[in-house]
Amino acid sequence: MNQSNQIVHEFIMVGFPGIQDRYSKNILFGVLLIVYLCIVLGNLLIMFAYLSDQTMHTPMYMLIFSLALLDLMSSTTTVPKLLSILTLESAMISITACFTQMFLYGILKAAESFLLGLMAYDRYLAICKPLHYFRITNNNLVWKLIFCCWAFAFCIVVTPMTLTVRLPFCGPNKLVHFFCDHSTMIKLACGDHLISTYTGLIVSLLVMVAPLFYVVYSYVKILKSVFKIESSHGRLKALSTCSSHLLVLSVFYLIGSGVLISSRISNSSVDVRIMAALLQNVTPPLVNPIVYCLNTKEMKARFMKLLTLKMSPHRH
Repeated sequence: MNQSNQIVHEFIMVGFPGIQDRYSKNILFGVLLIVYLCIVLGNLLIMFAYLSDQTMHTPMYMLIFSLALLDLMSSTTTVPKLLSILTLESAMISITACFTQMFLYGILKAAESFLLGLMAYDRYLAICKPLHYFRITNNNLVWKLIFCCWAFAFCIVVTPMTLTVRLPFCGPNKLVHFFCDHSTMIKLACGDHLISTYTGLIVSLLVMVAPLFYVVYSYVKILKSVFKIESSHGRLKALSTCSSHLLVLSVFYLIGSGVLISSRISNSSVDVRIMAALLQNVTPPLVNPIVYCLNTKEMKARFMKLLTLKMSPHRH
């Protein structure tokens, strides 16, 4: 009973409660470390290719660059902490650091969702209004729209986060997760967290559903324009320009929906919920660079040029 009157200053992260033996932890650590290094390398290569090639400074590649930056930041916000948890019996994190991680992760994921919607608008302009594409959009406008994605993400996330920060934490301090997730954090609060819970749910749904509705609307318009193209070669060429974006969208929204559903099912396994969250943290950042490298001609050509320069012998 005395514990309930104590103010919590730090939390204990337990990671995966179902994985207790050292061998399993070492296996997971090794796999996750390789995956994280691939994420860092892949997204840094995307960013380097954009920054080093002036011909790629177009709206589409600006959006791909921004997506790579978001993927790198979001995975770095959470994965290194899990790696440290797997090497220790438990991991302590201060309540301030926990709230900071929760806030950053929320902003990054919301900004990524809005950015994917912006990428759908870019594909709509490229296919439905190709002759007016560079009259309607330009690099300066795209940077402003990317900034708006970040700003709107901050504004929409700050409300549930502020409500959670203001809750009293004076009871149990064991966080059954590998990062400071909002839905997990509020369960440890001592006071009434009903408002914070529903606010977080509404914001999560808004972040997922609003851009998705716009994406669907954009692709309905795109399909209408594609079907008006007389030649089958022209239709395939138009659709191929959207294939990368559609793959990235599918991975992001399918995994995100799974996480949202699993976190709201009361009788679902804790390890299943945590594994779903882990997949959300590592799958899009890992898949996105591969998709854009394989499906984007200019990006593939840039990588081949970089590899050729690295592999060619130095001549004196």
